[in-house]
Amino acid sequence: VQLQASGGGLVQPGDSLTLSCKPSGRTLSGSAMGWFRQAAGKEREFVAAVSRSGSRTRYADSVKGRFTISRDNNKITVTLQMNSLKSEDTAVYYCAGSKPTVSTLWTSVDADDYIYWGQGTQVTVSS
Repeated sequence: VQLQASGGGLVQPGDSLTLSCKPSGRTLSGSAMGWFRQAAGKEREFVAAVSRSGSRTRYADSVKGRFTISRDNNKITVTLQMNSLKSEDTAVYYCAGSKPTVSTLWTSVDADDYIYWGQGTQVTVSS
């Protein structure tokens, strides 16, 4: 399974951006999905996650209230809506999928729990 992330770009502080992630090969409707990011010179960090059902979400404190993760299992896409972007949001954003889960509510903030990864999409927030 390969994950294709798209939607990155250059925006100004306060702007919005929507990232999308779509798997190829087969659906990941049985997996939790997450977004992580890595800024230059820093370690990869958790951003947001959504359960396989879409009913439970988790966010890093730094993005809570500004970012929204959602999934459409019919269209097999996961979306990260990013509002009120700040310069510190600048990073390469990666979508990730977990192994299939029994629980419809399980999510994880730990990158080691995700086995499928996309190639990343660059988000740059600068005036």
